[in-house]
Amino acid sequence: MHLSSIHVYPVKSMRGHAVAEAEAETRGLHGDRRWMLVDANARFVTARQHPRLLAFAAERIRNGLVLFAPDGSARDVGEPPLSAPTIEVGIWKSSSPARVADASINDWLSQRLGIDVRLVHMAEDCLRGVSRDWSRPGDLVSFADGFPMLLIGSASLDQLNAKLPRPVSMANFRPNLVARTEAPHVEDGWKRIAIGAVEFDVVKPCTRCILTTIDPDSATPAADGEPLATLKTYRREAIGVTFGQNLIPRTLGRIEAGMPLRVLE
Repeated sequence: MHLSSIHVYPVKSMRGHAVAEAEAETRGLHGDRRWMLVDANARFVTARQHPRLLAFAAERIRNGLVLFAPDGSARDVGEPPLSAPTIEVGIWKSSSPARVADASINDWLSQRLGIDVRLVHMAEDCLRGVSRDWSRPGDLVSFADGFPMLLIGSASLDQLNAKLPRPVSMANFRPNLVARTEAPHVEDGWKRIAIGAVEFDVVKPCTRCILTTIDPDSATPAADGEPLATLKTYRREAIGVTFGQNLIPRTLGRIEAGMPLRVLE
């Protein structure tokens, strides 16, 4: 069994991209979901409410990003300086300090999305903890929904696609790590794994929502509610409909696509 691919999403709810290698840090993969859009009330804005966000892409550059809009325009974004004030932003039931990007970038994004938004950045001094129900003291997370990383086994997607009227891609589920597996949902039974020298706790199944029904290529919601509708028929648990497992890194370091994945517990 091995790690078949690694995916980073620089801006929450924008298009991600595969990388050959990445640094596993305390709050997730380096550069993953360190940026996010918020509304006038400093609450997070995602593709759940605004599917068009998935048509935007971001690439990391030194000290910032390049943003690409679906109309073909692009803008460089610099990380706000550490001297800039922080605001408190809300993500589900949690919050985090963050710094707001330049006003010109926020205007550009607002015009193309048709809603008033601000782009915010999580620097190293902006700390957001993982839910105490699933973590140890000191565990941190980026602007991801709740946990540093998400892993899905390839056989889990194969089984789902065998049940669907039309197949979907792994991009519908926005994992950070895809493991090459032989048995569907074998990852459900893991408690601790290692990829190379980096160890992870497998802490909680990932509950899935309407975001999985938005086509990652066209940014169009599926009229039939797939693949979530089919997942509800065989992946419903007490906590919700699950697909994939959330991870917390316990040792840090570089991981590469193709590395062996070992189940430690």
